[in-house]
Amino acid sequence: MGEIFAYDFMIRALLAGLLAGLICPAVGVFLVLRRYAFMADTLAHISLAGVALGLILGIFPPVATLAVALTAALAVERLRAAGRLHGEAILALMMSSGLALAVVLISLARGFNVDVMGYLFGSILTVGPADLLLILVVGVVVLGMLAVFHKELFFISFDEECARVAGLPVDRLNVLFILLVALTVSVSIRVVGVLLVGALMVIPVLTAQLVAGSFKRLFWFSLVLGVTVSFWGLVLSYRLGTAAGGSIVLLAAAVFALVQAGTALRRARRRRLAAAAAGKVPLAVLGERGSGS
Repeated sequence: MGEIFAYDFMIRALLAGLLAGLICPAVGVFLVLRRYAFMADTLAHISLAGVALGLILGIFPPVATLAVALTAALAVERLRAAGRLHGEAILALMMSSGLALAVVLISLARGFNVDVMGYLFGSILTVGPADLLLILVVGVVVLGMLAVFHKELFFISFDEECARVAGLPVDRLNVLFILLVALTVSVSIRVVGVLLVGALMVIPVLTAQLVAGSFKRLFWFSLVLGVTVSFWGLVLSYRLGTAAGGSIVLLAAAVFALVQAGTALRRARRRRLAAAAAGKVPLAVLGERGSGS
């Protein structure tokens, strides 16, 4: 595996992947707790319009993507705070409108050699020094803000009304959080792509939920899983010649399936042992291993 580190582009790809694998689950924890996981996909699809807009206007695409994602995030939060539409309806409206805008802008930007596939499915091997610097800066900002406001965001995620009664500036914290989501999405699409960035935010968190017994463990397990699947997914991509973004997400899904299966087996075994202890099932049914436990 050492030959991977012999190439500058692979080193940049690994660093970008590890950073994305760190910040995506960090933000995704709060999205999952809020049952707002669809937000990541919505902003990712809207960000595609930022790519085309940047090419048309001659702006560095990641910067244009960042600006569009932040603007869209503020619009979503403004509509949600108004309370006239349900959250799912707002996200569906913004996602479809943003994707339509992206399609139109991409058609106008055909003469600018738009790498649509790279942005749809990720193009981590083409990450340049400027891209890596932007991901690093955004990562520091996102993790720094989460470190400062994690208690408040945790409170709001579980009971927003109670947080208001407690005197927290809920509206401002919601705006801050959704801006952090937009920042994370806009820089991560370079790694896993528009279609898969939501999965990198959500799947490690869902996997961690199966084994974590507290918020603290959930948060740190999610980050460890995100970094792990990003690293090994990229290694597998290099070895097998497959798309990096797809390899990362498929590996994350495989880990989830394994943990889910292991959890289901443990629960079934506990039920059998509990039934045996209550005298409902003969110990012999459990087999030698069950009776010896």
